[in-house]
Amino acid sequence: MLAIGVALAAANLRPAVTSLASVLGDVRAALGVSAAWTSALTAVPALCFGFAAFAAPWLGRRLGMARAIGLSLGVLTLGLVLRVIDGPWVVLGGTFIACAGIAVSNVLIPVVVKASFPTKVGLLTGVYTGTLAAGAALAAALTPWLEDHFGSWRLAVGAWAMLSLGALVVWSVGARHGASSTVVRSVTPVEKRSLLRSPLAWVITVFFGLQSLFAYTVMGWLPAILIDSGVDRNTAGMLLAVTMLLGVPVSLMVPPIAARFANQGPVVLALGVLSFAGVLGVLVAPTAAPGLWVVLIGVGMGMFPLALLIMSLRGKSTSDTARLSAMAQSIGYLIAASGPFAFGLLRDATGSWTVSLTLQLVLLAALTVLGMIAGRPRYV
Repeated sequence: MLAIGVALAAANLRPAVTSLASVLGDVRAALGVSAAWTSALTAVPALCFGFAAFAAPWLGRRLGMARAIGLSLGVLTLGLVLRVIDGPWVVLGGTFIACAGIAVSNVLIPVVVKASFPTKVGLLTGVYTGTLAAGAALAAALTPWLEDHFGSWRLAVGAWAMLSLGALVVWSVGARHGASSTVVRSVTPVEKRSLLRSPLAWVITVFFGLQSLFAYTVMGWLPAILIDSGVDRNTAGMLLAVTMLLGVPVSLMVPPIAARFANQGPVVLALGVLSFAGVLGVLVAPTAAPGLWVVLIGVGMGMFPLALLIMSLRGKSTSDTARLSAMAQSIGYLIAASGPFAFGLLRDATGSWTVSLTLQLVLLAALTVLGMIAGRPRYV
């Protein structure tokens, strides 16, 4: 039941982002907002994940792991409803609230996996990230269809609150008792050296931040890039869904395989090369083989479950994992927040996607190098 609760909670951690991204052009036109507002909206998820993640370990200790994750799902549901009831600033505010709820689960669910399934960290990390990717893909693919069906982007985007509400009910009934005892004790603070003094912790943090920057830039802007290249809106949404959906098999395969090796660096390199090839294809010939480019990008985005696995493997104890997860996700998501915002502003400043995509290639090279360092067998 706890594993089912983890999976259902994970399924709700990305629809708040990908549902809006898939109809972003219609939202912008309906609200009459500027490019700067649109760029700010795409940056809100990562920015909020960073700030709210600081509070996650405290909430886990204060409320207990089960209640903290339940509260996060409740806050997510509230934010998803609020952001579709009014104008531009309410959309921004509701998105921030929804993403604050997501941020808590982002940090605490890997701790639940480490503490409750210590001999199956790779497998459960794969289940967690696989259902996360499935939720992201469904929201990207179905939201344009829901908009056509309902005749309103507000109803289409707001409908995803039903998914988070359902997860909240299941978590409250089933997973609460399984997560409440051992995990709460495991995150009790222990007097240890600050991870801010650990070079390895910083490498993992920046690695996580850069892979998140890449992922949220893809989720926020890939449909717009494809549409500007001549792809129709629904197809662009489906291609984003393909990118997200590929995360399901990749997430189920990569962590268990990588966990068998002492050094995860070669797996990081393979995924980095695939992502680089996909972005290069979008830059050089976006309409030549868009399906191939999104497949390469989607498989390469398996860097996310790999980053979570590395966090778990580089901590000697559950307490270390909790501290490393909080540091990497709080600071890492703040790093990531600059990506979607800068990506959109560069597009408006230059009149094309060339500079933005070239910068993404440079960042992909950097995160691959950092990931190979982080993958070496040692502890923070």
